[in-house]
Amino acid sequence: MEPVRWGILSTAKIGREKVVPAMMKSPLCNVLAVASRNPAAARAMASALGIARAYGSYEELLADPEIEAVYNPLPNHLHVPMTLAAAAAGKHVLCEKPVALDAAEAEQLRAAADKVLIAEAFMIRHHPQWLAVRDMVRAGEVGELRLVHVLFSYFNTDPANIRNKAEIGGGALYDIGCYAVISGRFLFGAEPQRVVSLVERDPAFGTDRLSSGLADFGGGRRLVFTVSTQLVPFQRVEVLGTKGRIEIRIPFNAPQGEGTRILVDSGTAHDDAAARVVSFPPCDQYTLQGEAFSRAVRGEEPLAFGVDDAVANMRVLDALFRSAQSGAWEKV
Repeated sequence: MEPVRWGILSTAKIGREKVVPAMMKSPLCNVLAVASRNPAAARAMASALGIARAYGSYEELLADPEIEAVYNPLPNHLHVPMTLAAAAAGKHVLCEKPVALDAAEAEQLRAAADKVLIAEAFMIRHHPQWLAVRDMVRAGEVGELRLVHVLFSYFNTDPANIRNKAEIGGGALYDIGCYAVISGRFLFGAEPQRVVSLVERDPAFGTDRLSSGLADFGGGRRLVFTVSTQLVPFQRVEVLGTKGRIEIRIPFNAPQGEGTRILVDSGTAHDDAAARVVSFPPCDQYTLQGEAFSRAVRGEEPLAFGVDDAVANMRVLDALFRSAQSGAWEKV
């Protein structure tokens, strides 16, 4: 198929170092331009990555008639406004997570999604290890799935970092708690009915730095998670059923261009003695994400997860924030 011509909104680190170089590996993605409110930053990124055009404003990029789709890795509070601006310019949008600051803001994207494609950039849903785990669950390999357990943490106390700025959507729940919620929704193939959470906030930043949650999917099915912006870096997903267990060892930051592995355990012996290793060949989940969106733009395949899914994920995050305030179960 003809490659989709992409524009990049901002020189954000996630785009500059991970997503954009990965997209540029694919014959389906032609990254044509990058924009920044700092023209020098746009030129520097364009030069470093070999991108043809550098714009000194987002508006200039959106006015470029050759650009068909944009990737939006701006700070969280700009996700909806700039996605709407891109959609108004006729551009399809792959927007970084979380798609909005709350579900009500995310709902604004529905009208635009009637005209262009809009998706939230949860790259894990394109990685073969996640697709394989979902297939195993559906095939009954773990018996009846009852528990998805997620741990995800890193240590960042830089006051200048956007993850530590409460007013623009910083904090653990927004930044990585959204991955925990996606993990449960993706593997259960359902929406939680109610949630309860416990949140501890940084006294200087005001952001949640240690957040735990429990989501009830009904029928004895639960997502349990803890995420933190101020703990030792670690990540793991455990998938437990009535007959087996699956462990995703590097679930979220799977090494780009390298192989991954999961453990599938019958539980008949301690210390993983009954576990088998399932390995996956090298891939880049950001490349796969860009390709999937590009194929959807070209009509080669449907968009797997659109605005409806993004709104549903935000509703769960909203309920977790409400529970942190109320100290009680909150309906989703």
